[in-house]
Amino acid sequence: MIDKFIDTPAAAVADIHDGATVLISGFGGAGMPTELIHALIDQGARDLTVVSNNAGNHETGLAALVKAGRVRKVICSFPKASHSWVFDALYREGRIELECVPQGTIAERLRAAGAGLGGFFTPTAYGTELARGKETRIINGRGHVFEEPLHGDFALVKADRGDRWGNLTYNMSARNFGPIMCMAARTTIVQVRAKAELGELPPETVVTPGIFVKRVTEVPNAAFSS
Repeated sequence: MIDKFIDTPAAAVADIHDGATVLISGFGGAGMPTELIHALIDQGARDLTVVSNNAGNHETGLAALVKAGRVRKVICSFPKASHSWVFDALYREGRIELECVPQGTIAERLRAAGAGLGGFFTPTAYGTELARGKETRIINGRGHVFEEPLHGDFALVKADRGDRWGNLTYNMSARNFGPIMCMAARTTIVQVRAKAELGELPPETVVTPGIFVKRVTEVPNAAFSS
């Protein structure tokens, strides 16, 4: 019998290794798997490359992982905000690396990884510092930059409900990067607000099919209701 549910967030993240590339869902606090991240802090993995929309908020979730000194590099599209002081301080001190990627580009790089594509050309960032060292091409008279797929060893994702096969639904805008990160990672680990019985989720509401999910853990009282 297929049952992808794991008893605790700690058990779900137990095999994340030093040096792993970890995709972390969320747009600010919406859809961020805070409990999985804090379990990862307790687990102790270091030298991580984290891919996320932003570089953490306040001192919880991703910001707490960064503050704990576990992250070597952040790949994100929005590193600077009034409440991202943890990353900002470490970056200014030269203690953490940053790869800044336009938001649409980071989404498409993740999608390309999940779809098995070798990359894509986009006009975004052509002629800027973000295109340095990358292949460029003129297509229909317009400059384009070649972007490679963005794979993850693990993805930490927050969803609303999930069944034992790993089929997932999301809560409105908390969906954000979750579905494409599930597809782009070798091992996807998901925290859900509530467990659904098999067959309980209407097929048309399932956003992420269970084939993309390795483990699910139930966190009924998550730090953020979204």
